[in-house]
Amino acid sequence: MSLFVIADLHLSSNGQKSMEVFGPAWKSYMKKIRRNWTAVVGPGDTVVIPGDISWGLRLADVLGDFLFLEELPGKKLLGKGNHDFWWTGVQKMTRFTEDHGLRSISFLHNNAYLFEGCVVAGSRGWFMEENTPEAVAQLLDHGKMVNRERLRLKMSLDEAVRLRQQSGRGELPILVFMHFPPVWNGFLCRELIDLMHEYGVQTCYFGHIHGVSRTPSVTEFEGIRMVLCSADYLKFAPRPVMLF
Repeated sequence: MSLFVIADLHLSSNGQKSMEVFGPAWKSYMKKIRRNWTAVVGPGDTVVIPGDISWGLRLADVLGDFLFLEELPGKKLLGKGNHDFWWTGVQKMTRFTEDHGLRSISFLHNNAYLFEGCVVAGSRGWFMEENTPEAVAQLLDHGKMVNRERLRLKMSLDEAVRLRQQSGRGELPILVFMHFPPVWNGFLCRELIDLMHEYGVQTCYFGHIHGVSRTPSVTEFEGIRMVLCSADYLKFAPRPVMLF
C-alpha cells in the first residue's frame, strides 16, 4: 500500500468554474487528473489531498466532485483549503459521504492517520502577513487566525503522537500536510514552524502555489523539508510520498 499526495484539484464537475483562465496547463485538467491518477494509484493506496478540492460553495454542491473522486482508485484523505467554502464540521461531512455511499473519502482535520511507514497529520495553515493590504482590506484578526491554525495543527500532531505510541512504533516519522506553505518567498509563519520543530517533524507537504514550474520540488527550511504538491506543478499526477 503506497501513499500519494496532490493538492489543489479545484474540481468543477458541473463545469461552472473554468480553470483555463489560470493558464493553458489547466485545459481539460479533470481528464488529466483521471488519466494520471489511474496510471499510478492502486486500489489499496491512499492519496492525501491538502486543500482546494472543489469549487462548490455548499456541501450539497460537491456531490459531483466527490463522485468523481470516488470513481478513482484508492482512498482519499481530504484537508481544507482556502477555496473549500463547502467545508463544514467533520461529523456532518462524514455523514454526507456515508449517506451517498462515498466509502473512499475521509477528512484530515484535528486528527491524524497511521500508515505503515509514517503518521499523517496536518491542517490548513496560514499564508498572510499581518499588515498586507489584503489582510487590512479583509479586516482580518491576524493573531486570532494564526493561533487558531496553530491549535488545529497541535491537535493533529498530538493525535499523531498518540497513534504512534499506541502502535508501539515510536520511531515512525510524522509527516505534515498543509494547504498553505508555512514558509514561501519571504513569508514565514513562525508559530507553525516552531510547532513542527517541537514535534520533530522533518517533512511538510503543501499546495496553494501555482505557476512556478521551475521551482525546486523540495526545499529546506531550518531542517524541515518543504515539498510543493500543487496539481499543476505535479502536471496533475499524484506524487508518491517520500519518507526521505
